[in-house]
Amino acid sequence: MATVAEHEFVIERGEDVWVYDSGGRRYLDGTAGLWYANAGHGRAEIADAAAAQLRKLAGYSIFGDFSNEPARALAERIAGLAPVPDAKVFLTTGGGEAIDSAVKIARRYHLAQGEPERVHVISRAQAYHGTNGIGTGVAGIEANRAGFGEMLPAASRVQYDSVEALREEILRVGPERVAAFLFEPVIGAGGVLPPPEGYIEGVVEVCHEFGVLAIADAVICGFGRLGSWFGVERWGVEPDLITFAKGVTSGYLPLGGVVVHGRVAEPFFSRPGNVFRHGPTYSGHPACCAAGLANIDVLERDGLVGRGRELEGELANVLRPLAAHPLVAEVRAGVGLLGAVELTAETRDRLPSALADLQLLARRQGVLVRPLGAALAVSPPLTVQAEQLRQIGEAFAEGLDELKLKVESTVD
Repeated sequence: MATVAEHEFVIERGEDVWVYDSGGRRYLDGTAGLWYANAGHGRAEIADAAAAQLRKLAGYSIFGDFSNEPARALAERIAGLAPVPDAKVFLTTGGGEAIDSAVKIARRYHLAQGEPERVHVISRAQAYHGTNGIGTGVAGIEANRAGFGEMLPAASRVQYDSVEALREEILRVGPERVAAFLFEPVIGAGGVLPPPEGYIEGVVEVCHEFGVLAIADAVICGFGRLGSWFGVERWGVEPDLITFAKGVTSGYLPLGGVVVHGRVAEPFFSRPGNVFRHGPTYSGHPACCAAGLANIDVLERDGLVGRGRELEGELANVLRPLAAHPLVAEVRAGVGLLGAVELTAETRDRLPSALADLQLLARRQGVLVRPLGAALAVSPPLTVQAEQLRQIGEAFAEGLDELKLKVESTVD
């Protein structure tokens, strides 16, 4: 706050892959907002659907036996798209609430199964699961967890790319105490880290071996980012719960939720009195759900869901040559329409502002990218074209060359 006070970068409007600042300058939105503008900016049909619903019924809760048609329709639509059998859908207003809800569902499920001691939650180093209470407590990005005290004592983290590390941690804690394991198909905010070959299949198998619920966090990876509805379909696995948000409305209105495997949902639906006492005020908000339905229509009609996979090679081809630059430690791309360019430790040591400087240099080239740890990330809307991906690569290349001059001018 002290840094940005009176120096805000104000975005005023958007159109497809472009956004415009308050001075009228156009930028290629290389991050799709905060990973969410999958259908692109300025989709009138999504705005119109939300507006029409606001005029009809602006909002109403879905607690108890209350419901509304957009919430019912969206839940049914998402359940039909989900890669798990007999899916149920619990709606929230964003990804952080979805994570909190999923963990509470997991713990409550084990209680219903006569295993109340199963409360421990395992996540991964570098993982990001939102900034609500439970999401903070399981955060694998240390800076996101620091300074708040222990938000979730019964939690631990394991190496992000090792199946054996998960198995060892479950055995260390005790399988009878572990409720769930959280994983992103591709780690997003932790630096865009694709899983090693066999990792996703391996961790889901380990979870099922020990009765631990596997929670796939598809908040970033879903709705086309990896080329499928929830991302995990690429690996042919069947998680117990899937969290979603962001791309479900392409950011037009706040919405998130949890897809629950029919087996996990069963105790709540078959046993009277087995109440799940949890729910955000705006769960199933009619206007948000209307936006979600319209967005899914757009994604299906325009064939956008598959583009995350269709364009992943093109994005990788644009970014990988940057690995030869002397300031670059690594380029990560090739699984979905997202990637990262990591700067060397020497560069960051010599110039602590290097990432922020490179972000601003790319912005001056008309491209918006986002700092993540030691890297800058890209995740453009699914409507992006090949020439626009090349523009992202060119902005990086020119920015790196300018940054190199600045680094060389520093005094050791």
